[in-house]
Amino acid sequence: MVYVIGEEGILEELKLAGFTGIGGPEDGRKIAQFKSNSLFEHDKSVGAVVVGLDQYINYYKLQYGTLCIRENPGCLFIATNRDAVGHMTDLQEWPGAVCMVAAICGSTEKEPIVVGKPATFMMDFLLEKFKISTSKMCMVGDRLDTDILFGKNAGCKTLLVFSGVTTPSALQDPSNHIHPDYHTGKLFDIVSLM
Repeated sequence: MVYVIGEEGILEELKLAGFTGIGGPEDGRKIAQFKSNSLFEHDKSVGAVVVGLDQYINYYKLQYGTLCIRENPGCLFIATNRDAVGHMTDLQEWPGAVCMVAAICGSTEKEPIVVGKPATFMMDFLLEKFKISTSKMCMVGDRLDTDILFGKNAGCKTLLVFSGVTTPSALQDPSNHIHPDYHTGKLFDIVSLM
């Protein structure tokens, strides 16, 4: 059993992988009750808490996840990613999954197993399954701190596209220490790189 602090997509992926997920958006409507001499109940069979981006985050979910990690023997704390921000709308950045992950880190005093970029968890899985050398791969993405760093950590060539988070000025900023092998502002440029 897996408790999800996140949205429907995580529950769907867990189901496809053969796991039972609880929580998710449904628990976004629940309210933690602060009553004298009351005990917040949680499922003792939860063996993992998965935390990702959650627009329905609330105190109920934070308490549930915290109790599972702290009180269920061997319960894993898994983060989908630690993106600081995301473009949920065209006009501005919004808080990313790191906000939810940090809340659980703080309440449990534990660090998660991160399965998303820039951690190489996914790449290790792909390499094992498909037996392809990273020297034959190119990681394409629009974020330096996740996509490009993931590619670098995995030993791939990297291509930064200026279609999302990272801007040309952010790439050239002297404080930036993550440099892609290639970068482009136009999709057509990929053809010339091949």
